[in-house]
Parts: sequence; structure tokens; C-alpha cells
Amino acid sequence: MVPVFVSAAAAEAVFSWAEGVTAIEEAYAAPLEPAALPRRTVARGGGSWLRTLPALPPGRYFGAKLMGMSTTAAPPGVEYVVVLYDRETSRIAAFVDAHHVTAYRTAATSAAALARLAQPGGMRLAVLGSGLEASMHVRAFRAVREVEELVVHSPTPERRAGFAAEFGGRAVDDPRDAVAGASVVLAAARSRGEVPILHGDWLEPRAVVVSIGSTVPEQRELDVSVVEWSDLIVCDDVDEVSNETGDMLEAAAAGVDFAGRTFSLHALLAGELDERLAAAERRLFKSVGGGLQDVVVASLILERAQAAGLATPLPIEFLTKR
Repeated sequence: MVPVFVSAAAAEAVFSWAEGVTAIEEAYAAPLEPAALPRRTVARGGGSWLRTLPALPPGRYFGAKLMGMSTTAAPPGVEYVVVLYDRETSRIAAFVDAHHVTAYRTAATSAAALARLAQPGGMRLAVLGSGLEASMHVRAFRAVREVEELVVHSPTPERRAGFAAEFGGRAVDDPRDAVAGASVVLAAARSRGEVPILHGDWLEPRAVVVSIGSTVPEQRELDVSVVEWSDLIVCDDVDEVSNETGDMLEAAAAGVDFAGRTFSLHALLAGELDERLAAAERRLFKSVGGGLQDVVVASLILERAQAAGLATPLPIEFLTKR
């Protein structure tokens, strides 16, 4: 057996939103050992950084996503790779270019949460943002719900107009006009200047908010009033969302007590929140991403790429220590 390489092009060719969402749902619904999902680490020094996101989910493969950048490079850029180990052989099985994996797993995770949080039937979707993550989320959401109407706002008129044309929606100049009447609001663009782009008094009483743009203390996306508005807050990683995102740190500093309303995605997908769901009208899903999502989606892509003959065997062999 030799390791294989799965390119970004191969990943794009074989990935299915329906399969991706199902894989995430199954992974988060399963019993999770805390030691199998350690915190991400970031090494910094000499103008460079390296982030590592390891995970050992149930199933055949485990591994980690690595991403790094040297700010002294000209021009600087980030490359992503998921390294997968095979439980059946205890050997390195694959290197998966994670450029697309990162966007796939974030959107698939949000869609898995949305499928439980949103009311049944079609939805009026407000999108704040028009970049890659926003576009991936629209595709993922369409795998779990019918989008009856889509309204988008982003700061650049040309970009939001192009986004609306691509997805058959309507572009508006004011974010409040996008949010008005929406049953689901996707916040997928941090503001210029790191000030909130979404406020609680814009939201409908029974709306669902999905927030993915504030993942570190310095970033802002949601106003404190959105956290205060929420009856139920679901997070892919409760500790990181609560203690390491600018939105929640600002809410805590303002005296908003959200701990008793905050639960894990595992609890949601394992059915542990069904009673709370019945009582909660205003629902927020906030995501920072994690190694579990990366490894689960990369494993799915590896299997599909191998079946399609799109995984490239590498002319290398690692020595195995026994």
C-alpha cells in the first residue's frame, strides 16, 4: 500500500452536498470522546504560523488538517492539507488538498445544524456576505431545505449583484432589508472595521441565525443584541465559541448570560435538545470549525476519489516503526 494524493480538482469532482451533510450529522450524533477531539493549536514565530486541527472520529480514517503561511513570502499565501491515517493498517493513507474541504465542511456542518433548527418547509434566506463561504452555504442549505426566496447584501454592489444572479436571488443595499422577513439569516462576512453586521431588532421572532464569520477574539459579526435575542444557542465547539470568538466575548463583557442557553452540536444531533427545541423560537448556530469536520469530509472525499479513479498513488513509502 502506498499513500495517495487527492487534488482540489478531484475533491470538487466527487463531493456531494447530500453525502457531506449526512457524514457530518452521523459524526456529531455519535458518542464523542473528548480526548479524540483536542483543541486546535497554532504555532507562531519568525513571521510564520502553522495551525493544526487533529481528530479521531469513528470510522476507518483519522488524521489532522494542517495549514500554514509565511508572511515573508512574496506573495504570502496559505495551503491546506488533510493527512489521513488508516485504522486498518495504522499507516498514512492519503494527503487531501483541503482548499475546498475547508469550505465544504463549514457549510455542511451549518446545514446539518439548520436541518434540525429551522422550521419544516421552505425558507426565506437572507445572506450577509457574497464570498466563497456564503456561496458554499447556499448550496449546502439547498441540500436540506427548499430556498423559496434569497436576498443578499454585501458591501460591494458588483459582488452582491453577481451573487444574486448566480443563485436566483435579489441583491439589496441595506442589510436590514435583507434580514426583514427572513426565516433564516446567514451571517458569512465579517464587517470592515470588525463592527457587527447583524442586530437583534432586525430579526423575525421565529428566525434561525447561522453565524460563521467571527472565529477568533479580534473578529466581530453579531451584535450583542443577537446573542441576547437567542433562546437557544448551538455551537460546534461550545468552549471555543464561548471563550474565543469576539462576538461572545463582547456579549459576556456586556453582561449577557448565555451559558444556560448554549449547547453543543452533538447534543442537538443526538436528540438531546428536542424538548428545548420545542420551546425555543429564536435559534442561533455559531461555528468556529474543527478537525472533526475536516477529517470526516476529507475521508468521504478520499473514498469517492478512489472509487472514481481520481486518487493519485504517490511514489513514496514511509518506514513503519514496530
